[in-house]
Amino acid sequence: MSPDDPTTTVPTEQVRALMDLAERVARRAGHVVTDRREGLVEVASTKSSATDVVTAVDEESEELLRAEILAARPDDAILGEEGGSSSGTSGLTWVVDPIDGTVNYLYGLDSYSVSVAVVAGPPDPELWTLLAGCVHAPAMGTTWSAGRGLGAWRNGTRLVGRSGPPLAEALVGTGFGYTPEGRRREGAVVAEMLPQVRDIRRLGSAAVDLCLVADGRLDAYYESGLNAWDMAAGALVVAEAGGTVRGLGDRRASTAMTIAGPAELADALARSLADVVDR
Repeated sequence: MSPDDPTTTVPTEQVRALMDLAERVARRAGHVVTDRREGLVEVASTKSSATDVVTAVDEESEELLRAEILAARPDDAILGEEGGSSSGTSGLTWVVDPIDGTVNYLYGLDSYSVSVAVVAGPPDPELWTLLAGCVHAPAMGTTWSAGRGLGAWRNGTRLVGRSGPPLAEALVGTGFGYTPEGRRREGAVVAEMLPQVRDIRRLGSAAVDLCLVADGRLDAYYESGLNAWDMAAGALVVAEAGGTVRGLGDRRASTAMTIAGPAELADALARSLADVVDR
């Protein structure tokens, strides 16, 4: 099922129902995450490095998301950050991140979120068709949602397209992975990009960063090494708000590089990043 195939259609009412379900389950998981934050949060395990942490709340949140989604749509597949993939027969896959920005959550910083999206086709950013999604940031009091062809919303207010500033005047968000090797590469890219833009922010939740681009509080965003669950819901919010989500060259957004912003600004950022990455 090609993302550019015009025959790839889902009825509007189904998209609306999927969007409503995404928001409902994201909010329910957000309540769990917020309630557990009142107590002591401890690291349950690590992933790519000792600084890439998982808490017991990540695991509890994902268990809730999976149970709620399967109760409503038992034939759908699910891909989650903590629990891996489960198969389905409907052709739809839910792509979920139970806490995007776990280190922020662990330290009591507000920029973390529950990210829930549903896609048609393979759960691969270069192949999928994004249908509906929600990024719920409970500590920020903010919920973004979007449905394919239905627009994007922030706390019930529809987001509208905007033009971006020139790259030299842009406030750009980014993020870093957790392996030392990756951080060295990412740090070198930031050092090259910083003189080319107004300033750079590293806030710690890719899903939130993408949504901040959609609602204009960041002009643009880039990051390498994102996983499908990091970007799915936020990418749809950007696209439905009139923005562009892309990769380097002619590629779509991928784990190699994700770039978001108003079209002209995203293109300019992509050209600059290509020059830096190729050095």
